[in-house]
Amino acid sequence: MTKLTRNIICLTLFAIAMAHVEAALVVHLRTIYYPDNPLHIFPLELLSHRDLAIELVREFATVVMILSVALLAEKGFTRIFAAFVLVFGLWDIFYYFWLKIMIGWPVSWLEWDILFLIPWPWFGPWIAPVFIALLFVLWGGWVLLMEKDVSFSRGTALLFILGALLALAAFLLPAGPLLVEGEEAFQHFQPDEFLWWLYIIGYLVMAFSLWRVVRHDLHQQIPDQAKLPS
Repeated sequence: MTKLTRNIICLTLFAIAMAHVEAALVVHLRTIYYPDNPLHIFPLELLSHRDLAIELVREFATVVMILSVALLAEKGFTRIFAAFVLVFGLWDIFYYFWLKIMIGWPVSWLEWDILFLIPWPWFGPWIAPVFIALLFVLWGGWVLLMEKDVSFSRGTALLFILGALLALAAFLLPAGPLLVEGEEAFQHFQPDEFLWWLYIIGYLVMAFSLWRVVRHDLHQQIPDQAKLPS
């Protein structure tokens, strides 16, 4: 087994295990705040101030954990980033996998979820972040399996940031009006319509930027027919 393969296996096992821990915690939170029907979190019930503070710190700690294992596993910005998005993507996918195993949720493909809380609640169908997670897993695994290094150009990096911000806006905007109205507006919030057009544009921009990073490797893998003997 090569070092590259061993690193990917270890990163994968870490992500799957961490996803199980988070899913177990969310099951407990749902049992506390939605005792009658933990399968449906909307209309929304607010966390207590103490629990909200705990959740905010836990989410920040999760990102620190993922970044830490990426830094331990790889060297160089692009490979560290690839390890980070690989673990992040697997963690997100298996989080929903474990929830399905534990409590049978999600019930439908387009069911909404509270995706994150920093800097304010992200809302959207759970399948939307999973599509991004799949993109991250495929790209991150590809880069980590490469024996040669690849890198982001300044333009490609800016393109990826733009795509990420557009997709992020699709998750953050549903809570925008609630922030203006105040904390009480979040109580019993019921999601309405997801900005799929904005999300899809952001997703495609991200996918294109990540493809640009590895496209030279793709070209080099195509046999040079001109050099074959005639």
